[in-house]
Amino acid sequence: MSSSTWAPRIAAVAALTLSLGLGAGAPALADPPTHAKGVKPGPSELAAPSASDLAADGPHAVTTTAISGSVTPGFGAATIYAPASGSGYGGVAISPGYMSTQSAVSWLGPRLASHGFVVITFDTTTIWDNPDSRGVQLLAALDYLTGSSPARGQVDASRLAVMGHSMGGGGSLAAAKSRPSIDAAIPLTPWHTDKTWPEVSTPTLIVGAENDGIAPVASHAEPFYESLATSTDRAYLELNAATHSAPNSENAQISTYSLAWLKRFVDGDTSVDPILCPGPAASSTVEEYRSSCPF
Repeated sequence: MSSSTWAPRIAAVAALTLSLGLGAGAPALADPPTHAKGVKPGPSELAAPSASDLAADGPHAVTTTAISGSVTPGFGAATIYAPASGSGYGGVAISPGYMSTQSAVSWLGPRLASHGFVVITFDTTTIWDNPDSRGVQLLAALDYLTGSSPARGQVDASRLAVMGHSMGGGGSLAAAKSRPSIDAAIPLTPWHTDKTWPEVSTPTLIVGAENDGIAPVASHAEPFYESLATSTDRAYLELNAATHSAPNSENAQISTYSLAWLKRFVDGDTSVDPILCPGPAASSTVEEYRSSCPF
């Protein structure tokens, strides 16, 4: 048979081989798909997580590193929580609220790190810092995390998120407004004098609390959410019968939906879409959920 006859047959076989993942350099069929942002889950993370999976600690062992405020640039003492091994993880900075220290949000550090994120919680320069100052400090914490921190080799500097409680939540909105390249923002029972955030293009999950007397949802979390541009991926989770301090201790709903949001928009992992869309129904723990689904 002539080479001109064989050529199309060889090409067809090669195409079929590549489509099956059997070509040279292609992953084996059993390998998990690569996430959109280039992060490949480890062996213990192959299955799509359930809501209950994300409400508890994840598969990674976690290391904890205390950082003195004398070496942090632009914020106070900090703590870095990271998976015990591996690299290429997304980074998350978390700010506490007014008159609080990082201990108020510390439970989130090991929880997020156990699911494959490098997390920095920090004390603000003073406990009275306003939301915009906390936003600046969130960005400084991300820059430190990726630039000179002991964990810099584990973090993918192109995949970052901000979180915060109360004025720290308002600060996370300010940080996202200031730096649109941030991949995700999660304000927790946020407080800010600015009630409209149409400039924020970062995918944003806002968590409110039904019985919040400090940052009532009607004048904070709800208008913040409704003011986000319709082109922005966004969601609003209101905790049933919860107060302003709900994010200060372990909370299954905050854990589940914060992790799903980070996995979806920092890792590009669409396996969590069923958790976020259509999202939770009203229950004893959820007052309501709104979103811009599908993302």
